[in-house]
Amino acid sequence: MSCSDMKVITVIGSGLIGRSWSMVFISGGYNVKIYDNQPGQAANAIKEIRKQLEELEGANMLRGELMATQQLALLSSYDDLAQALEGAFFVQECVFEQLDVKQSVFQEIERLVGKDIILSSSTSCLVPSSVFSRVQNKSRCLVSHPVNPPYYVKLVELVPHPETTAIVMDTTHALMTKVGQAPVRLRKEIDGFALNRVQAAIIAESWRLVQDGIISVKDIDLVMSEGLGMRYAFIGPMETIHLNAPEGLEDYMKRYGEGITRVLNSFGPVPDFCGSGSKSIAKEICELIPNDRQHLSARIERRDQLLMALSKLKKDH
Repeated sequence: MSCSDMKVITVIGSGLIGRSWSMVFISGGYNVKIYDNQPGQAANAIKEIRKQLEELEGANMLRGELMATQQLALLSSYDDLAQALEGAFFVQECVFEQLDVKQSVFQEIERLVGKDIILSSSTSCLVPSSVFSRVQNKSRCLVSHPVNPPYYVKLVELVPHPETTAIVMDTTHALMTKVGQAPVRLRKEIDGFALNRVQAAIIAESWRLVQDGIISVKDIDLVMSEGLGMRYAFIGPMETIHLNAPEGLEDYMKRYGEGITRVLNSFGPVPDFCGSGSKSIAKEICELIPNDRQHLSARIERRDQLLMALSKLKKDH
């Protein structure tokens, strides 16, 4: 099975993630068939994608080698699942994060496709053994968890079902690489995958520092946005420690391992995020950050601008 020999991908669900995946796949030259069980929604998704691609092309940020019109020609919309699945070698599910819904979707998909079609879920928090529990042939199933927005943040976590074959993982890895994503392989499923586990650790310690009166909400956010976030946009934690000592990782741990252990041992228990302590943090956040649509839209627009600039910078270098 080679992703170079296959050209049709079906995206199930036409929401934000479904549209984003569609844009990623057509940027790599694949024909994408978007399906949504709500009549007219998939067609509306193509209109939204057209608008985004034209804006990206105008800003010289369009991915891939094809012009926006050429990429749009690769898109088609469907209200009928069987028609949407016809000819596909890869199915990317993007319905909302509800286990029984995803299980039912894959159960129906399996009924309509051949045994070699790869079934992939975009779930961000449900392990494959749960998502694919109603599928008979689990060997062709995996999670391909993107980071929102996938068009700018290229990481994809590939998480296998306990029965997933190596060829399915290899084919998916090759596909994601071909369309310009940065796939990482988890060797086995685990709650939260890799990204969300690291994120949860950051959230927990940030919460503890604010709750214990060590630092303000505003300043802990600056620790990330103007500190660690800037560093980790270009270099990961393992490479950082390897390059931060003259003789590499082992030298780093000889120098700083004791201090890291001491700090880790000082961490408190997992915070009660819904307890009484959350009220004071929520009050501080509300005073600092207006909870309105205009502010949210402005922050999302700023985020996307920064991600576009970062993506271009990485590409140029």
